[in-house]
Formats: sequence, structure tokens, C-alpha cells
Amino acid sequence: MVDWNKAIEQTYVVKFPQQHLATFGITEIDYFIVTEPVYTAFNPSKQQLEGVLRTGKVKANQPHVITPNYALNISGFSKSAYEYMESISCEYGPNSPAIMYQYSNDPGNLEIINGIPTEIAQRISKDLSDRNNHLSVVIVGVDEFWDAALLKFIYEYTEASISFNSQEIRYAGLLDPVERYGNLPVAVVNQIEEMFKSVSVGGSVEILKKELEKWGIYQFYEDRFLGLFK
Repeated sequence: MVDWNKAIEQTYVVKFPQQHLATFGITEIDYFIVTEPVYTAFNPSKQQLEGVLRTGKVKANQPHVITPNYALNISGFSKSAYEYMESISCEYGPNSPAIMYQYSNDPGNLEIINGIPTEIAQRISKDLSDRNNHLSVVIVGVDEFWDAALLKFIYEYTEASISFNSQEIRYAGLLDPVERYGNLPVAVVNQIEEMFKSVSVGGSVEILKKELEKWGIYQFYEDRFLGLFK
């Protein structure tokens, strides 16, 4: 069994997407992960003769502006993660803006291909480039940890995009604080406004109330919220 840390060290990207994550839309990236079949450990004669190709799509939703207040109300994190968000809230304020990325994986096919994995990856990379597929990634990884290879790419792609996304969001004025709502970023105020509009045409009042509480801003909207029932 290969240690996953060692597997990550052996993972590398042959072709990286040539575009950043979209700031104001959804990004879909075609992925091609090439590995040496795990069975070659038991059948050395197959080494460097075959590769496993896994394909699929990673979908990145539009980056969302969040605050420490909001993050503290998201379930599923460890105690240390919540303690970290508490410290950020104390240092920068409960409504200081940050950016949250959300991904989903849509696995495609798995096939065995003749050839050395590195050479297979190079062929796929060239074909994608020839077809001008700029939103694609080709990765060479370890068979048992192919999904860890995908996660490593997602982390690196996010890291490469965050400065660009932050700049565009800031230039659009969406990170500016709105004093009347406790310095909540404009992006969040706009989102809340859309939810109130949704309720006025039959949307869920319960969801609106939960969102106001998650953001820690119910007190700023209480009169308006209660007015929905008049």
C-alpha cells in the first residue's frame, strides 16, 4: 500500500487549464487522470505497458462572498476550524469579507490504454491543446489515490485563481461594507435583497429567515421580515 503523502508527491499536472476560475459564473473543467494500474505491483510484466485513464468533469460554482459570522454557522467543520473562524471574526470583524469556493465532481469513464502513463498523458495533453480545449487538466497520479490527485489539482487551481477573482469582485464594489447593515459586504446585501424579492412572489420565508440568522443580521432586517406577514 502506497502512503498517501508519497502518492501526492508523485502526482503532477501535465496540462493546466489556461483560464482562471470564472468570477461571475460557473466553471467546468474536463479532467484526465492517468495512473499506472495497481495490478502491476502483482504482475511486473505489465509495468510500463498499460495505463489507467479516468475522465470526468469538475464543476466550480460561482465564488461566493462569505463572512466569519456566516462560516461559523456552516455545519461539518472541525472544532479547530470554528476556533480559527472565531479568531478571524475577533481580529477583522464578524462581517469582514472572504471568498468561498464550492466544487462538485462528475466522474466519467475508466479505461485501460496501452503505453507508459507519462506518454499517454502527453498524448492527451497535445490532443486537447490541438482542439483548443483550454478548460481541461491532465494529471499523472497514483492509481489508489487518483481522487487525491484531483483534490490536489483543485487546491492548486483555486490558489492560482483567488487573486484574480478577488480583484474582480473588489473592482465591482461587491466587497464594500454597508454601514446600515453592520458593515455587511455589498455582495451579501444584494443576495438578501434577491431573497426578499423571491419571498414576495412565493419563495420560502423559512429559508430567508435561516439565511438572515446565518449571516447574523436578522436584527437589521427584523421589521422588514415581520412586515412580510402583514
